[in-house]
Amino acid sequence: MENPTPVPPPIPAAAPAPGPNSGSPSATLPAGLARVSELRALLGRELARAVHGMEREVDGTFAAILARGHVLLEGPPGVAKTLFARALATALGLQFSRIQFTPDLMPADVTGTSVFHPTEGAFHFQPGPIFAQLVLCDEINRAPAKTQSALLEAMQEGAATEGGTRRPLPQPFIVIATMNPIEHEGTYRLPEAQLDRFLVQLSVGYPTADVECELLEQAHARSPLANPAELGVRAVTGAEELASLAESVAGSVRVDHAVATYVVRLLCATRQSPALRLGASPRAGLSLLRLAKSMAALAGRDFVTPDDVKRAFLPTLGHRVLLEPVEEVEGTDARMVLERILETTEVVR
Repeated sequence: MENPTPVPPPIPAAAPAPGPNSGSPSATLPAGLARVSELRALLGRELARAVHGMEREVDGTFAAILARGHVLLEGPPGVAKTLFARALATALGLQFSRIQFTPDLMPADVTGTSVFHPTEGAFHFQPGPIFAQLVLCDEINRAPAKTQSALLEAMQEGAATEGGTRRPLPQPFIVIATMNPIEHEGTYRLPEAQLDRFLVQLSVGYPTADVECELLEQAHARSPLANPAELGVRAVTGAEELASLAESVAGSVRVDHAVATYVVRLLCATRQSPALRLGASPRAGLSLLRLAKSMAALAGRDFVTPDDVKRAFLPTLGHRVLLEPVEEVEGTDARMVLERILETTEVVR
């Protein structure tokens, strides 16, 4: 495990964001929400020292963390998914652990096990790598379902059970998992129950030509073994402040009845779509609203708009719905269906 970098003193809060009913700054915006958008800027600056062209991933991951959710990063090898997670842990000042998922990985390798100490004549629990604040599950689809199931309790309840004893995990507890979508040999499809534990799924693609040129110019001389701290990434917050900000987002960002009605319309549209054999569940709707609230906070607002819901829709529901087989044969994917639903579902005014 990597120890968290010392957390610097808090930075003064940013100027209040516009209020819901006027274009002038709102004097009532809670200090925690004002800090959210400022912290996003600081986080982006620090992560840019290690990774390039991942602003969208920074936004999506930070929003998920503020919503107390977990993140699944899907992308081909070599696009800095692992480095991104390590750099994020350093910038957030969180205790970090990495689990490399392989076909022979056992549940006890994740949660830990009790070890017998002959000198004491007793068993002592040896915590596994799951006992950290930010856990990177690298290539999660390379482990069988038995091992993947070891994560279910941890991700849903923030605890791990071993030998009949339930042990709480450090807080905040965040799982960032990576998955390679193009390899199939030696991989296992994630069960729907496992996928549902991830608040968002983000696709990490190749950088643009300009970004890749900048990356090559800046990174060719540095050591491939350099950790984020050696690349200049420093902590801009810590576990205590992250927990406080998550509470501010959950309690201070408002959701009007019209927005909730719009979310229900979207959920019903997924269940009624002939292209989907499994629509979005009520839990998916809650996840959608939680992420939309985080996105509103990142925009400097204490209320959710339909545009926040639209931005959260694909990352939250893309991995929670299932296509009809005939749609897959025709080359349609779930995101294409969801985009059509967004276009055709009327916004409640």
